[in-house]
Amino acid sequence: MTHGDPAHQGGGHARVDAGDGHLGLDQAFTSAGPAGPAAHAGWEAPPSRKGFFTDTSICIGCKACEVACKEWNGVPQDGIYELLGSSYDNTGALGANTWRHVEFIEQRTPMAGLDTGITIGVPETAVGPDVLVSEDILGSMARSVHDKPLVDLGMPAFDLPSASPDAGERTEFRWLMASNVCKHCTNAGCLDVCPTGALFRTEFGTVVVQDDICNGCGYCVAGCPFGVIDRRIGQKAPLVGHSDKPVTKNAGVAQKCTLCYDRLLDDLTPACAKACPTQSIQFGDVDELRERAEKRVADLQAAGVMGAQLYAEDPEGGVGGAGAFFLLLDEPEVYGFPPDPIVTTADLPRMWKHAGLAAAGLLAAAAAAFLGGRR
Repeated sequence: MTHGDPAHQGGGHARVDAGDGHLGLDQAFTSAGPAGPAAHAGWEAPPSRKGFFTDTSICIGCKACEVACKEWNGVPQDGIYELLGSSYDNTGALGANTWRHVEFIEQRTPMAGLDTGITIGVPETAVGPDVLVSEDILGSMARSVHDKPLVDLGMPAFDLPSASPDAGERTEFRWLMASNVCKHCTNAGCLDVCPTGALFRTEFGTVVVQDDICNGCGYCVAGCPFGVIDRRIGQKAPLVGHSDKPVTKNAGVAQKCTLCYDRLLDDLTPACAKACPTQSIQFGDVDELRERAEKRVADLQAAGVMGAQLYAEDPEGGVGGAGAFFLLLDEPEVYGFPPDPIVTTADLPRMWKHAGLAAAGLLAAAAAAFLGGRR
């Protein structure tokens, strides 16, 4: 088996249709159904849907998942020794060279009254409940989010501690850490817009890019509501002969997590979940993971962690329920997640219907003008 190259591997499961992995117009843009997305995509008697449940409450930010992902899938390094300057992170965000990314979020809110014992002086430069903001700015911000309450993003300040004369003494502090990854959506916009069939739905219900078919058009990049997919930058290999410059593997090709499709075919746990020392990343059947996640939220809330909530797991949500979902300790915006993600192709059927009606109207008007002119 070739690591990181899962294209066209069947794993003993057969597809009803032998097409390119795309559905007809009557089936596209919604994969939610009682039999699951794999059956909807044409797999005959597929295995149970596989996915991730990431419990961020026990993530320690060790980045073992990032390293394991790179090692198994042959993903190039990006930022081993460089820190971003805004946190202890060194990889920044998901991208073509980072299929797993651990978010580091410095926040003032304590966990359920937890006394961290940390007392540091900081400048009050971040927007928070103790920062004065003019009524005009506050009003416009509130209207822009439809009067939803503002969320403190917990962004770290760039000034030196206690540099501001208005700096106060702060005792509330915590780190939020979360290992982000492709959500493997039930309704996957990237899959809908791919013109070559490079993206396909596997028998495990996941979404995988076939490197040898992707033409690098980038439609999937814009089609992802989470900003997960990215095209790899680098020197492409020449079609004929050899290059004098170092060649980058899969340069120009869309890249993202495959949920270790090649390992699933061998009944192995994905590399990131295997390497996680705290079981923050849990792998298994999606239905069972949802039950486990709901129980974990209930336990945390019973313990006083009222901010605990699930993200992207709801089958009735805008992406039909993700195959990789999260337990968060704060609002999704704090972690850089869109609060209400919706599949980007949700409105395309309606738009095409209106475009068809408009075209039919123009043809009817042209025909009427032509016939009227001959009289």
